[in-house]
Amino acid sequence: MTRCKGMGRTRRTAAVLAAAALLATACSAKGDADPAGGPSPAGDPAAGRNAPSAALAPFYNQKITWTACRQGFECGKIKVPLDYANPGGESIQISVIRLPATGDRIGSILLNPGGPGGSGIEYARAAKSVLTPAVLSRFDAVGFDPRGVGESAPVRCLTGPQLDKFIGLDGTPDTPAEVDALATGAKEFAQGCEAKSAKLLPHVGTADAARDMDVLRAALGDTGLTYLGKSYGTYLGAVYADLFPKNVRALVLDGAVDPALPPVPDVNAAQARGFQVALRSFLADCFTHTSCPFPAKNIDEAQSRIGTMLKNADQTPLRNSTGDTRKIDESWATLGVVTALYDKRSWPVLRVALSQAFKGDGTTLLRLADVLIDRHQDGTYSNQTEANMAINCVDHPYPKTTQAYEQAATAAQKESPLFGAYVMWGSLPCEYWPVPPTGTDKPLKAEGAPPILVVGTQRDPATPYQWAEALAGQLSSGVLLSYDGDGHTAYRTNSTCIDKAVDTYLITQTPPKPNTLCPKVT
Repeated sequence: MTRCKGMGRTRRTAAVLAAAALLATACSAKGDADPAGGPSPAGDPAAGRNAPSAALAPFYNQKITWTACRQGFECGKIKVPLDYANPGGESIQISVIRLPATGDRIGSILLNPGGPGGSGIEYARAAKSVLTPAVLSRFDAVGFDPRGVGESAPVRCLTGPQLDKFIGLDGTPDTPAEVDALATGAKEFAQGCEAKSAKLLPHVGTADAARDMDVLRAALGDTGLTYLGKSYGTYLGAVYADLFPKNVRALVLDGAVDPALPPVPDVNAAQARGFQVALRSFLADCFTHTSCPFPAKNIDEAQSRIGTMLKNADQTPLRNSTGDTRKIDESWATLGVVTALYDKRSWPVLRVALSQAFKGDGTTLLRLADVLIDRHQDGTYSNQTEANMAINCVDHPYPKTTQAYEQAATAAQKESPLFGAYVMWGSLPCEYWPVPPTGTDKPLKAEGAPPILVVGTQRDPATPYQWAEALAGQLSSGVLLSYDGDGHTAYRTNSTCIDKAVDTYLITQTPPKPNTLCPKVT
């Protein structure tokens, strides 16, 4: 989905409350321009599958100048074409960070946390949590902000107060007037992006980001790409493999998306169902704790109580003790619930947040929401929400009538009463997007690539497990590794089985047996 009403965020350190640990993310709305449909590097269809064209040679031959940037990290930049169809034209800079390997170095491992719009630099800063000591010993951990994101030619659209207003719009409109208000907000978002970032918007698609990754691979001196991508990062990795199959060394795609599905209605509806499943898992666990605010211990009744609280917030906002002026309405409260569903380690925070919300206080839900959308205490935002929208809207064909979103939202609401309409309406700005999409939704095969490891969590709320099955089946060399668990993504979330299989593959290029299932961790 888009609008990034929280459903798209990187795995990051959550300092919201003591129990919040790392909050997993990924806008499951995939995000890739069709690798075959977009322009090939320098207009040469073979360029991505063999050597770079002569026009791209200056980019591929560049060397990174590294400078120390705190805590043992080194920072640098590379240049890439703004438009790969015109590599002799304007260029942009991609910001890069690395943590050098501590042992017998194999090469570099590139990291992407998801989104789209998540900062790979921020993610790499947490490398000691993202990767195991075994992997950190053998690889330089390398993060980069994809084009349009963070420190790499960022897309900008709205001010902080404007984003507050946009995210707080009624995401489940019940009347024509509410639909009109949401449509107006979506249109203003699109217009803001055009006003501030018109030159960038046609060139922030995932296919171009994948091409940037290959330039980065060459600049790092690696003959083959080693990569860990989470959530949307799995799509970026699959697109890379489809464009550059001979340049793949080892790709781990964790929390996979299905590139063949259109975002409206299929992706959004599946994600809404995923959050509904995750909520049921949370509630079943909640009933085992004395701090659970549902004494009846009935999942359906508990879901209904949460739904009533959210609907009531639509009419009478919850109290906000953060000191800012935001009204904690249904949209902000829903976003807070969704945030905690990304990671089982945040469930204790959600128990507290719901207990408070049932008493009229939405402060903890709001703080959770702020973590996911990267809103800072001073009211400013990273550009994650804007980049998320810009990448998604150029990567996929979206409906161009509000009626189509309304019909899709009604259908999704029947399957996922708490999240269906909210997720579906989140893509509405793409109806008004000022540049046309460059991609189509179709399977990616990456024919000729070595084994690619696809990791799926069976009760993943943001990227449903069937998407991992689908991607592993589409890739000509895909190998599925499954985890009987909860939460978004599996690697480094307390499963020794998953971590060992991923580490072995990254270091030795030997994948686990196809369809290996790692047991639930209790």
